[in-house]
Amino acid sequence: MDDAWEVAGRRFASRLVVGTGRYRNLEETRDSIAASGAEMVTVAVRRVNISDAAAPMLQDFVPPDRYTYLPNTAGCHTAKDAVRTLRLAREAGGWNLVKLEVLGPPPFLYPDMAATMEAAAALIADGFEVMVYCADDPVAAKRLEEMGCVAIMPLGAPIGSGLGVANPTMIRAIKAQAKVPVLVDAGIGTASDAAFAMELGCDAVLLNSAIAHARDPVGMAVAMKHAVIAGRAAFLAGRMPRNYDSADASSPMTGMISR
Repeated sequence: MDDAWEVAGRRFASRLVVGTGRYRNLEETRDSIAASGAEMVTVAVRRVNISDAAAPMLQDFVPPDRYTYLPNTAGCHTAKDAVRTLRLAREAGGWNLVKLEVLGPPPFLYPDMAATMEAAAALIADGFEVMVYCADDPVAAKRLEEMGCVAIMPLGAPIGSGLGVANPTMIRAIKAQAKVPVLVDAGIGTASDAAFAMELGCDAVLLNSAIAHARDPVGMAVAMKHAVIAGRAAFLAGRMPRNYDSADASSPMTGMISR
């Protein structure tokens, strides 16, 4: 916990947050999440069984006493639907820390920022601690923070695209002005994408498809675990400056053996 991060008074050693959907079965979900080392998992309330005891339940494979559940509003396209979904989640499981996302239309499912702000205002007024998925827009991100959101989660690239961090300049700008945690959410495709997001200074990375859609989800979960650790270590160490004008030999030129 020497380099733990904190959101809404909760501390986490792992800076990788993973989703619980899109896997082939709940056994694969369990094994992949365990291999990732994640302590927080997102739960799509509208898509994952968390209340019907007659059917296989997520809680039996990903126990809430081991992981922090983060209910989310995946699949919601209006502020009204998002608010209703999270209110139902709180009634079902008592969860108050939530992830808000309100998506625009296909094919890109880009965050609908007007609806996101409408839903965030309603949820914060209702006592929720809102971690909010948003566009890679520093102005909108700051406004959400000022409204009272406890974490800002700009997309790296469109959901499920695997394109990595498409706009690192804006992600860095969002982090530079934020007083709450910043997590890159969506678009991560492979371990180098996760490491790069952490090298930008983000507090954590949230991903799902990159693990669930990998040929070997458990193996990719292990890769993501180490990528986030490496990216964080590189950020703390401070990378060498880029030099676009000339080369700089790593070995000294003095004291060379003459012919």
